[in-house]
Amino acid sequence: MEVSESNLGAQRQKKPKLVWQGLKKSKHIFVVFSAQCRVAFPEKKMYRFIARPFVHLRSSNVARACFSTTPSCLHKANARKRLQGTGAVPQRAGLANDKQIYLDWNAKKTSVYHHFWLRDHCRCEQCYHPQTRQRLVDTFAIPRDIQPTSVDSTPEGLAVIWPDGHQSLYAWDWLHTHSYSPVLRTSDPLESKQPQLWDASLNLPAVDHEEVMHSKEGLAKWLNNLEVYGIAFVDNTPTTIEATEALGRRLCYLRETHYDRGMWSIQANLHHADTAYTTLGLGAHTDNTYFTEPAGLQMFHKLEFNGKGGESLFVDGFNVAKQLKALSPEAYRTLSTTHVPTHSAGDDDILIVPTPRAYPILNHDPNGRLYQVRYNNNDRSALDHLSSAQLEAFYDALFMWSKLLKDKKNELWEPLNPGRVVIFDNWRVLHGRAAFEGHRLLCGAYFPWDDYKSRARTVRLTSEDKDRLL
Repeated sequence: MEVSESNLGAQRQKKPKLVWQGLKKSKHIFVVFSAQCRVAFPEKKMYRFIARPFVHLRSSNVARACFSTTPSCLHKANARKRLQGTGAVPQRAGLANDKQIYLDWNAKKTSVYHHFWLRDHCRCEQCYHPQTRQRLVDTFAIPRDIQPTSVDSTPEGLAVIWPDGHQSLYAWDWLHTHSYSPVLRTSDPLESKQPQLWDASLNLPAVDHEEVMHSKEGLAKWLNNLEVYGIAFVDNTPTTIEATEALGRRLCYLRETHYDRGMWSIQANLHHADTAYTTLGLGAHTDNTYFTEPAGLQMFHKLEFNGKGGESLFVDGFNVAKQLKALSPEAYRTLSTTHVPTHSAGDDDILIVPTPRAYPILNHDPNGRLYQVRYNNNDRSALDHLSSAQLEAFYDALFMWSKLLKDKKNELWEPLNPGRVVIFDNWRVLHGRAAFEGHRLLCGAYFPWDDYKSRARTVRLTSEDKDRLL
């Protein structure tokens, strides 16, 4: 006896034994309640049908296989509590089609994952090294048309068995984090923190040197200020190069450049052919515009001072960029698209230019987010690659940019007395100084961007977070 879905009657209470799926022809799935009764369901509706774990599939055109659409009631009561990260647990899992697996999440959203993608992202120890977190699976040995022989929804995650017998288990929070169809994550913890813009009114509390050097909490405060504001201060630092270097290395590795091997010191002695080694005032700028990758951070510590003037200047480049965009979107677009050549060539044995030869002042990622300001008008090379119209547009935009940089409301002046160390994001915060008279000894260092960001992530994220996010 064959009945329709709408006429189940007394058969509704019975448990199905087998499922025959005619994917190629009828587009229906038949659920067998007994030898005399079976129910035909349209294929699409069947994907929403909650069946017993490991129900069997059979078709004349498809090899025998099995999968599970385990309902949420079969999960243990505390399953969600044991999961880390998002804590999302799907209600059902099953085969969406001959290329994808689906997961119905409790949030009433459905994700689909390609079979090949799942096999390529297996996290077992044979496929993914648990210590190095590097892939071991041979992507190119996986059949492009691979299909699982079973899919089971368990409290621990999605269990999949492949044709060669290989078993994969994907944690629910890992699947939720890496859902790509659709994207379910609202942010990426591996990205930088949301910047908080500031101006001359910024009053950022300093972190004590002892707290930074001897506690993870102090280090976390220091790094948080850096990531959020792009600038951070440390007070009560011993006024020696050695103590300042130790503070810097608490953060990450130092970057060697042609200025020195790690730590450097600046006096008005023209030790290098650079205006920094004079008593002249310096307008707001970023360093290393002539490097292919400018230093990510810069650190200053005024060790000795006997004179007047020489205050340090800081400007939030992201805030000024926002002001420019509101004032003139066209000027903002010009500084984001016009490539400016730069160089460092003062010392006889130095001639540094970046690769490519020129970069815009305002640099954006593929999503249009401003991530780097590269601006030092003193290090700009000849503008001989622009048309007359492009030159006019560039100079108009440059004048607007400079006016905003010099606006008193954007200038944060700091005396930077001995004992106070400042470290700042060289991809965001512009710096300068007032002209001075007398003796002034300042030491500092550059830091690589990637090592700084790595340190910030490992301080705020756990090992479990790493496993979930990678």
